[in-house]
Amino acid sequence: MNLKDLVYGTRSYRRFDESYQIDRKLLEDLLDLARMSASAANRQPLKYLLYNSPSDCRRIFPSLAWAGYLKDWEGPAGGERPSAYIIILGDKEITESFNVDHGIAAQSIMLGATEAGIGGCMIASIKREALRDELHIQEKLEILLVLALGKPVENVVIDEVTGNDIKYWRDGNGIHHVPKRRLDDLIMNA
Repeated sequence: MNLKDLVYGTRSYRRFDESYQIDRKLLEDLLDLARMSASAANRQPLKYLLYNSPSDCRRIFPSLAWAGYLKDWEGPAGGERPSAYIIILGDKEITESFNVDHGIAAQSIMLGATEAGIGGCMIASIKREALRDELHIQEKLEILLVLALGKPVENVVIDEVTGNDIKYWRDGNGIHHVPKRRLDDLIMNA
């Protein structure tokens, strides 16, 4: 797969085949992509928690909010939940500012996930203190993102933005639509 295909194929999936197991080795391989990605001032302040057991996934799920634009959807139902999570943490003993490191790391992980035939969703809407308590995360570690991973069971299509409406939505067949702005609308010096 070339880079353009990887980027175009990497979508935010929110419904998965929960019975599909992701092994620890794959999570470590994805993490290795993040490890080799850029880091501001090469500080490398990110740490990670890897979870792939059904019991751990059940512990993490309640601390996450899903698809804010879909007001009538509470998130994936049982059987459609992620089968693995990577939690990205910032070590405040290394630096207080994580800049965009976690975004770069997360995108590297998601591109690798696509290449490996799985998908996921970057989640920043997190009940951080509940998650910290549930997983006993040290105070020196700031919870930055949760990557929900699994075998997608939904179809995500890209639409062109109409007007300024960038809100994603689902049609009557459950197909997830994601509006994207036209390239010409992004280039300011044309």
